[in-house]
Amino acid sequence: MLLPISDDDRRLTGPALVTWGLLAANLGVFFLLQQAGANEAFTYGWSVIPQEILTGQDLTANTTLQLRGESITIPQAPGPTPIYLTLLSSMFMHGGFAHLFGNMLYLWIFGDNVEHRFGSGIFLAFYIVSGLAATAAQIALNPDGVVPNLGASGAISGVLGAYLVLFPRNRVTAIFLYFIVSIPAVVAIGTWIVFQFFNGIGSIMVSQETAGGVAYGAHIGGFAAGVVLAIILRMVIKTEKDNVLSRDSHSRRGYW
Repeated sequence: MLLPISDDDRRLTGPALVTWGLLAANLGVFFLLQQAGANEAFTYGWSVIPQEILTGQDLTANTTLQLRGESITIPQAPGPTPIYLTLLSSMFMHGGFAHLFGNMLYLWIFGDNVEHRFGSGIFLAFYIVSGLAATAAQIALNPDGVVPNLGASGAISGVLGAYLVLFPRNRVTAIFLYFIVSIPAVVAIGTWIVFQFFNGIGSIMVSQETAGGVAYGAHIGGFAAGVVLAIILRMVIKTEKDNVLSRDSHSRRGYW
């Protein structure tokens, strides 16, 4: 088990406002709208359901699946109009405290570096596009699925892909077994994506429909989108975007 807990932020020149805003938005949706999981109607209604997206029809009645010889009931609830809004809302929702904490930890560690490299506006667009690509990948794997999909994992996987492209040698502090180690980002993120890939292949081989669990297809799709977008943006944006906050930070240090 390799758990990143921090990275080298010495090159950053100011606060990452979009990253902070995304953190606040995810926390706000979970605690205020999902009510920490108590508001099941909102959670089921505003999550992405592949069948809803492909048909444009909102599923409101509970559905039953046959999984390994057992009947499993999948709760459904009314969603937004149009139902395609769930493509965005689901990116800020989570299935529990562990799900929320894990995603926010990775966004906190890796998001600010990518934001400072591309600039806040481009980073926000990058984040949303990565999340949409992740959802598209998950839907492609199971287009008739009726299990709700939710979480920021796909978009954050895109952030990890961009970080790997931009800062492969940056040092990442991580917990490995009972030790705290400092390793290059290429090792930390590379280990993560290998784990996602092999678990994703395994989940596809076991079943095309599950009643829950980790959406490995979304992780892989978001990561791939992040890598491709980062390569393109790196060629277009040669240096870190300048902004008022970075200039103010330089002036306080005596730089202009």
